[in-house]
Amino acid sequence: MVTTIFGSTVSGLNANLVTIEVKVDLSTSFLLVGLPKSGINESQQRIGSALHYSGFLTAEKKVIINFSSAESCPESAAYDLPIALGILQASQQVEFPELGRYSIMGELSHDGKLLPIKGVLHMAIAARKQGFKGFILPLENAKEASIVNNLDIIGVETLQQATDFLKGDLQIEPLITDTRELFFHSLDKVAFDFADIQGQEKIKRAMEIAAAGGHDLILIGPPGAGKTRLAKRFPSILPSLSLQEALEATKIHSIAGKLSHHASLLTNRPFRNPHHTMSKAALMGCADNSKPGEISLAHNGVLFLDELPEFEQSLLEVIHQAREGHKITRSSTKTSEAYPADFSVIASMNPCPCGYSNHPEKECVCGPGIVQQYLKKICSPLLERIDLQVEVTPEKFDQMTATRKSESSKAIRERVIKGREKQKERFQNIPEVYCNAMMPSHMVKEFCQINEASKTFLKIALKRLGISDRVHEGILKVARTIADIADSSEIKVEHLAEAIQYRSLDRQDWAE
Repeated sequence: MVTTIFGSTVSGLNANLVTIEVKVDLSTSFLLVGLPKSGINESQQRIGSALHYSGFLTAEKKVIINFSSAESCPESAAYDLPIALGILQASQQVEFPELGRYSIMGELSHDGKLLPIKGVLHMAIAARKQGFKGFILPLENAKEASIVNNLDIIGVETLQQATDFLKGDLQIEPLITDTRELFFHSLDKVAFDFADIQGQEKIKRAMEIAAAGGHDLILIGPPGAGKTRLAKRFPSILPSLSLQEALEATKIHSIAGKLSHHASLLTNRPFRNPHHTMSKAALMGCADNSKPGEISLAHNGVLFLDELPEFEQSLLEVIHQAREGHKITRSSTKTSEAYPADFSVIASMNPCPCGYSNHPEKECVCGPGIVQQYLKKICSPLLERIDLQVEVTPEKFDQMTATRKSESSKAIRERVIKGREKQKERFQNIPEVYCNAMMPSHMVKEFCQINEASKTFLKIALKRLGISDRVHEGILKVARTIADIADSSEIKVEHLAEAIQYRSLDRQDWAE
């Protein structure tokens, strides 16, 4: 008797149907055919043990399991449950009348319990597209899959529960989640709020501009000045995720196994803080196992690069390329996968190796030329793309203990959204451009025009401060964003003046 059962395999942001055929004959072997990795034969031990522990017969018979369309299988253990159920029906121990109406996935422990797997959101979407009645999976993954409507999500805790359900002896109510209600209910909930930070008004203003115009930002200051604390609050002032953006981010985190077992949909923008010692594979992801890297996990959110000069040049170049192309492509000998990579970069660094250059109280011990060498460690193309470069100084005790309430992230976000609305109108007929930071040179000339008085001011200011002409476009883009926040159709002198203030690293006297 041959039993056919259905599962899924994840490839990039998509999932494909996997057909599993199980045949049981008199013999003493257990053979899996059609899977790409020999290591998955470990499934034999888990499945055999789970069947035995659940009270089923494990007679000495030849069991042949054939897979189709499973070349990109990221986790072979996820097929334990469908294989076990297929063996039970093929060996005529149990009859499952509706087996073919369900997509089934799940990893078994040796005692027959089901363990959570990755990528179930993609699998649920694929199951619905294939016309299955439902999706049987580990209970811990059920909430994540339940955001897919028109599909019965059946969460089970053990092999025995799955068996009883398919026999018709156990009733399990499908888990249903109202995606829109969940999404809109959680929109204004933030983990970190600017209301918690006293002072640092200049930094908050710079972050508001960065959020409104899609600009990258670097914070330069000594240890303990609060750079990381400020950066963690940046996602809270970005425009709220759209439902489509939330689904995209959720799918990526689902593949990576980063979703909480009790979560179903990401409603806040991701904030990723990778360490500078990470490998290129950790940054880009690995195509061999379809696991997304930090760049992909930051999609629709923020990639925070703490201690920027400590990152290897090759890593910074990868980040720069991903930002320019808005995607990251990973290739292996068998596959090539592209993930979206639309994220904001917030970086931080000490002003010098010791960290105390220009500190109001502590003395810098770095020798002549050390600061310039320190800056050269940063990838030039990436540094040039960072439109806002702001110095962070430690707040004084009186400022930190002030009792007046700071402005909330919600209030700042309202201004950010107004600025974004003006850009949305400006770029409505231009594909792949939706914020000021994305404007190429020819668009800067069109949308960032200034009058003669402003041109004279800009020329004098750049010369006096020793800022090179290469940052001219960046200043105009930031000034355009400042004007948008102020609801001004014209870029005024005061907008240019403020934009120039945010070019700390470009000043000739900064590293002296």
